[in-house]
Amino acid sequence: MREYPFELALCAHLEASTDHVVARQVGAGVHAPSNRVLDVLCVAPGPEFDERAALASGTIPDAAIEADVGVGRARHWRDAVDASPEHARRVVDRAVEVGFFERERRGGREFVRQTARYPDWVGRLVGVENKPDLGNPGDLRTQLRKDVSLALVDSVVLATESYVTRAHRNRVPDAVGIWRFDPETGEREVVREPSPLAADESGLELLDVHPGRADVRVASAAAKARQRRRMAERAYGKGWRPDDLPACAEAAVRDGGLPHCTWKDRVVDPRNCGPDCPGHDPADPPALDREAERDARSPWVADPEGRARRQAGLDRFG
Repeated sequence: MREYPFELALCAHLEASTDHVVARQVGAGVHAPSNRVLDVLCVAPGPEFDERAALASGTIPDAAIEADVGVGRARHWRDAVDASPEHARRVVDRAVEVGFFERERRGGREFVRQTARYPDWVGRLVGVENKPDLGNPGDLRTQLRKDVSLALVDSVVLATESYVTRAHRNRVPDAVGIWRFDPETGEREVVREPSPLAADESGLELLDVHPGRADVRVASAAAKARQRRRMAERAYGKGWRPDDLPACAEAAVRDGGLPHCTWKDRVVDPRNCGPDCPGHDPADPPALDREAERDARSPWVADPEGRARRQAGLDRFG
């Protein structure tokens, strides 16, 4: 199976078999976030997860979380976010859109404040690297070395469909767990448990590899903690379901979001579906309410009650 359908099937399985928030393709670097992208990120609920779920369904911007504004303290929007006016405007608008900020007017000027204190909702982070075919590993070893050296997540797992030999295990860093996953049956075998990583300590970020040397940079514990929060927020707002489904009469939806082809009898990559396929039968894509499916199958809440308050004399807060 190609990696994309394998990845979707694994996400559906993890969503059904755990209480984690599951998302695909999340940046996992500190100094260079796009230098390493996790195929799958699982976020275990922390102590105040219910408060986060009640606050907003989308990703809350990190700059809004760190803004100099609170629940009972309104600030002029430009003073609230330490950024250029253009970026501050985007942050404020997005924070209002997702329900973390609310606006008020005072003498024609715009002020903002938080609708609720930002909760301590993030538990363990588990990063998963998908490699269905270990006979074609690509740059697997370097990718996993980056994860272990930086230790941005609490544990790292390699997921594969291949039979795992001793030689395969020897090519994978000892701290990395190994799952063998069958995307057709949904069966997952734990070949090797992952070892805990030092996520709350500083780490070494592998930026690039050259013949005879490697470029690395230290990531402090504080910088890692902030990036972990960003990753968790990204995962909460994003999820794993594809944005588009095949425009074909043979297409169907399985397990709450998997694009399944009845002609091929397997999960497919919608980006590869079209007139070039001999089974293609043009039609509207199958119906899928992504938010309703995610709400029903995970701890994520599609339509949270929010925490906006309307207090008498609010315009006197400063």
